Amino acid sequence: MTEQPALDALQTRLGQSMPTMVELCTSEDPELFRSLLARMGDKWTLLVIGVLGDERQRFTKLAEIIPGVSRRMLTVTLRALERDGLVSRTVHAEVPPRVEYELTDLGRSLQHVALALADWVREHQHAITDNRHHFDGEADDRRG
Repeated sequence: MTEQPALDALQTRLGQSMPTMVELCTSEDPELFRSLLARMGDKWTLLVIGVLGDERQRFTKLAEIIPGVSRRMLTVTLRALERDGLVSRTVHAEVPPRVEYELTDLGRSLQHVALALADWVREHQHAITDNRHHFDGEADDRRG
């Protein structure tokens, strides 16, 4: 794999070794670890984290910016992120009430990971699309 030498160099430079997924998912509280990993890997969390960025956003603006998210799923995602301390919610006493969301310091610490993953997807999306077409074509050949 071409990324491994770069990862090894980074680990050496940092003077530490990166734990394996087995070590991470079995240490301390495995259930909590898996639930948090599932939260980060759900359909909307990383999009919300990435879109919030360094600005406060109103709920309606988030709903406009994030393609395909329903108001219900945006609400569910924001509440879960607020519960985990990644997002803060501010309600302004206006008529109608104005609600804004922003990343907490903890949420901002996750933002660079979300953006790095999004960049990886952008960089590799065409290769993955090609792989899917190739796989689907072979699957059709096996069925036919």
